[in-house]
Amino acid sequence: MILISGCMGQKIQHSGDPENIDGTGDVGNTGNAAESNTDQSDAAVNDPSGAGSDAGNSGTDSEHGPGASGPEEQTSGNGMEQGSGEGSDDASGAKEDDYIRVKALYLTGWTAGSTKNIEHYIELAKTTEINAYVVDIKDEDGYVGYESQVPEVVENKTWRKKYNPERLLEAFHDNDIYVIGRLVVFKDPVYSLKRPDLAIKHVNGKVWKDKDDISWLNPYNKETWDYIISIAKEAVAKGFDEIQFDYVRYPGGGKTTMDFSGTDKEKYEAINEFLAYAKEQIPEVPISADVFGIILESPKDTENIGQYLELIGRDIDYISPMVYPSHYALGQIVNKVKFDVPDLDPYGVVYNSLAKCRDRIGQVEGYKARVRPYLQDFTATWLKSKDGKTKYYQEYGPEQVRQQIQAVYDAGYEEWILWDARNTYSEEALMKEGE
Repeated sequence: MILISGCMGQKIQHSGDPENIDGTGDVGNTGNAAESNTDQSDAAVNDPSGAGSDAGNSGTDSEHGPGASGPEEQTSGNGMEQGSGEGSDDASGAKEDDYIRVKALYLTGWTAGSTKNIEHYIELAKTTEINAYVVDIKDEDGYVGYESQVPEVVENKTWRKKYNPERLLEAFHDNDIYVIGRLVVFKDPVYSLKRPDLAIKHVNGKVWKDKDDISWLNPYNKETWDYIISIAKEAVAKGFDEIQFDYVRYPGGGKTTMDFSGTDKEKYEAINEFLAYAKEQIPEVPISADVFGIILESPKDTENIGQYLELIGRDIDYISPMVYPSHYALGQIVNKVKFDVPDLDPYGVVYNSLAKCRDRIGQVEGYKARVRPYLQDFTATWLKSKDGKTKYYQEYGPEQVRQQIQAVYDAGYEEWILWDARNTYSEEALMKEGE
């Protein structure tokens, strides 16, 4: 096993390496990955005196990384342990003691293309509590990250060879690592322009674009669904253990400029129907969906983006609320607790968000999805006053990450995924194997 020198116990950055897992040498973008999945909205830097209860992520189209105290501290065993429940069925139909309690890191396709990086992450799983990785199948750039044989992908040239999925999956599976494939759904600046008939339209008849000049696929269009599901089916055939849908929503801003004439269906109905259809079409593996953390608190955001907490987990196996403290507005109220500067209280924000989540879905009979939140392992340096003199963020490292993980356990949940778009993780925060 080859390890990258000096990476254990530090916040490391893996860049592309000439010795990559598919032998193409076409890596190198990892170290320069834009923080495209972090919330950089103005809503997050409003004056601290504002209540902001309905602000948060509303009006933004960035998905991932831009108080009250909980119960007594709890401890949690390694996620690969057998469950100690009463043997009730889990979300996938398996018994309580069969499913894996995922403790994962997110990896980009570029990271997945480096042999040295993958060897490091295998060793990390052997020596810490990590037992799973989330790897991009198709990310925000709109491209499938490997050579796909899906006819529509081939015809429209919507793939790039970032990594070899067969080799990656073999390497991880040989070391008992669970692999979740992340598939960005409706935010797609490539296929939506290749197939403008499937794109969200502007009221002027042209293809609609968000504030970042990105076009989106129309969630109301079933042909869009079939394109995404064809990619997911191919990924399952290659060996991915789970499909995780991201950006499974409508854009947050520009509501008055988007043309959805011709349908009287609510946005949340289309999203829920897509997920139910995906589960029906891909019964072999668990299906999960990433959701805005703010929908746990704000009805306004539910209406805008079509993610309704009580319904979105009805037909799928997992939901992953992105409860990043940096994504909440200054003065945001969460679970009746006001957070003047949310990024400074990672435990409080995560605990109260998940406690509110647990309370709400606990009132829904037969709610299927388990909750597996995304946690923040990046520093939100953009959270400043307009003159740049006042910071509304802190440096995130092992302490802040561990506080969030503990908040997950204290809120009654067992699983989590760390997110950093650059894959520069605070590995010192991870418990060693056997602790």
